[in-house]
Amino acid sequence: MTAPRASTHIGMLLFPNMTQLDFTGPYEVFSRLPETTVHIVAASLDPVRTDRGLVLAPSTTYTTCPQLDVVVVPGGPGQEALMQDEGVLGFLRQQAAGAKYVTSVCTGALVLGAAGLLTGYRATTHWTAMPLLPLLGATPVAARIVVTAGIDFGLHLAAVLRGEDVAKQIQLELEYDPQPPFHSGTPATAPGDVVTAVRTRAEPLQARRLATCQAIARRAGRP
Repeated sequence: MTAPRASTHIGMLLFPNMTQLDFTGPYEVFSRLPETTVHIVAASLDPVRTDRGLVLAPSTTYTTCPQLDVVVVPGGPGQEALMQDEGVLGFLRQQAAGAKYVTSVCTGALVLGAAGLLTGYRATTHWTAMPLLPLLGATPVAARIVVTAGIDFGLHLAAVLRGEDVAKQIQLELEYDPQPPFHSGTPATAPGDVVTAVRTRAEPLQARRLATCQAIARRAGRP
């Protein structure tokens, strides 16, 4: 008789001012995986407000979370505060030592980099933050799935964990068949004026991210 497969433990980080789509997109996939437990991890069990006002509830904390097989760090403007938060950075380092996969979505990659977990690895992030990855020891890669990409990332990891058939079934359950009305999802396809407007709007946050990444690079002895 074949022994039952042990549950895979996936931990998704929750933090103030995160981008909820970075969290809820992959969560919809992971919550449908068989033999899988999804832990919603935060500093405390207090509700957390995202950057657009949605309130989400953690299920465990840094100190009570079990050892994870998969670590997921979403992105969003709240990522900036995490990059020098030793509580979350220590949690990520501790979990990474025993996890099989350490992953992120969008600018969550910068948090992994701040924890020293991207050194020597290829990584991707939001296009506005790509120039910051070398400061964190990573090699930037312009690819959709390396350490990023929302629902696509979730389905990719689902296939790795449980096989393509299961991932395809989940995709069908979600009726995920993207047909965007505009081809402006990357700087390469968006009109120039759209890219300029988004880049200009992001400049204040990008300046803060750059300063933080430079400080981390100096502490790590990187040029």
